[in-house]
Amino acid sequence: MTEYLVFRLYAPLVSWGEAAVGETRPTATYPGRSAIIGLLGAALGVRRDDDERQRQLRESVRIAVKQRSPGTLLRDYHTAQVPAAQSKVTYRTRRDELSAPRKVINTILSSRDYRCDGLWTVAVWLTSQAELSLADLEQALKKPRFLLYLGRKACPPAAPLAPRRETCAQLRDALDAGFPPLLERGEEDERRALRLPESAVYAWDGEADAFDGDQHGVASSEVWDVPLNRRRWQFGPRTEFRRMVGQEESR
Repeated sequence: MTEYLVFRLYAPLVSWGEAAVGETRPTATYPGRSAIIGLLGAALGVRRDDDERQRQLRESVRIAVKQRSPGTLLRDYHTAQVPAAQSKVTYRTRRDELSAPRKVINTILSSRDYRCDGLWTVAVWLTSQAELSLADLEQALKKPRFLLYLGRKACPPAAPLAPRRETCAQLRDALDAGFPPLLERGEEDERRALRLPESAVYAWDGEADAFDGDQHGVASSEVWDVPLNRRRWQFGPRTEFRRMVGQEESR
């Protein structure tokens, strides 16, 4: 039996950032390890320049996600004005940037992707070298030190995370834990309103058979979403396992 901390994520807009090159800022369909650790770090009040507490959090938890709905894709055509880089000139605030001489201000274009009305369940459990407790993480999610947001600061949660600890024999049991419906009218209305698909996607850290002891239908890939240094935005690789389960199998 393993103790898990489970909670849900829902918002009208989220952005689970992936590797971005050039003008395009894509989003994954579900949160990766970096997004969840960032959420937990904000709840605990860990600052980006606190390397020791960042390391402590990173090495203390394993993470799994159940994608109940990926939501729908929204693409935002974005423009921003920024001054060109100049030697011996430092812009410390956005106000400083916009106060630069007009002749050095350029307009940059970007395409930013969001997911609309997505719904996810997250399970967190401790590693053997953990320096934190699930009780501390649960309390932090109930009373976060910093504002929580789902990928971008413009994307706060739109429903309570409802964190709680569950002791389960398998990771799948923790991810299938139920939550109060988002709509007062019940689960069926929630399914129709959010257009929940007939299948759910599960993704997790650790071992291929950690989900339910069966490796059948499990896919894996290397993803670069392990936060190594928040100040420099450096990320490392990990192996992520995934499995899709139909509605008749998903509880």
